[in-house]
Amino acid sequence: MKKLFGLLVIGMALVPTAYAVVPDQPFMEAALSDLSKAKVELASAMRNKGGHRATAASLTQQAIDQVKAGIAFAKRHNHGTLAAPDQPHMQAALDALKSARQNLDKAEADKGGHRAKAIELVNHAIDEVNAGIQAAEGGR
Repeated sequence: MKKLFGLLVIGMALVPTAYAVVPDQPFMEAALSDLSKAKVELASAMRNKGGHRATAASLTQQAIDQVKAGIAFAKRHNHGTLAAPDQPHMQAALDALKSARQNLDKAEADKGGHRAKAIELVNHAIDEVNAGIQAAEGGR
């Protein structure tokens, strides 16, 4: 019985700790995770894409770098306080763009160069959304 009571006390003490470990940039962290997944998928894709797979991978890495920079910027400029969640419409746009890119990555063949151009444009759009999120963080 004492063991059970001791475990209960320890468990209750950990509950506030679990809630205290909330990332200050949850959407940026989620975007970083998704972009990392996209990077792995691009690295796993067959290499015969006329250089476009490599370009998409490079642009994805640039997006990862921008997200990391945005997270670091927000941490420096929020002076230790928890930031409000990122803009929901920008996040929704980023999610839709990532989903589109993943579907384009899975499509077979190059479709006369149009698939590759679409991937390039989506990656650039993702970069711009991330830059917009970062710019908005600077306005707080």
